Amino acid sequence: MRIALVVSAYHDSITGALRDGAAAALKRAGVRDDAVVVIPVPGAFEIPFAARQAAETRRFDAIVCLGCVIRGQTPHYDYIASAVAHGIMIASQATGVPISFGVLTTNSLGEAVARSGPGAANKGWEAAMAALQLTDVKRNLARPRASGSAA
Repeated sequence: MRIALVVSAYHDSITGALRDGAAAALKRAGVRDDAVVVIPVPGAFEIPFAARQAAETRRFDAIVCLGCVIRGQTPHYDYIASAVAHGIMIASQATGVPISFGVLTTNSLGEAVARSGPGAANKGWEAAMAALQLTDVKRNLARPRASGSAA
């Protein structure tokens, strides 16, 4: 299994911790280190583009998107957070590749730090586990089923 981690460089102390959490989750799940590719992007807004490009290569079984958008004094947060979420969803739907959303959208730096700390509370960890679960869903739905049975 090959997994891409698309990681925003903006707020790198936070996104680096999310990346580390995702990598730890994948390792614990049995994904080899050499099967995980990190794709750095400048900021959260660029995540959907890179995720879709990675998905279209068909080299990855799943993609984990990691970033951080912190609310400020202007509407910029709303535009970016919405565009990133929508873009990631569209990329996954258009390509059929499981793409998980590990982009923090917080009111403060403190909230972002709390969600990127060590352990299973790390949202990078959660996003990696979601991506692995989606690969299972995709695989199970692709299996032939007996007539009349549910997926």
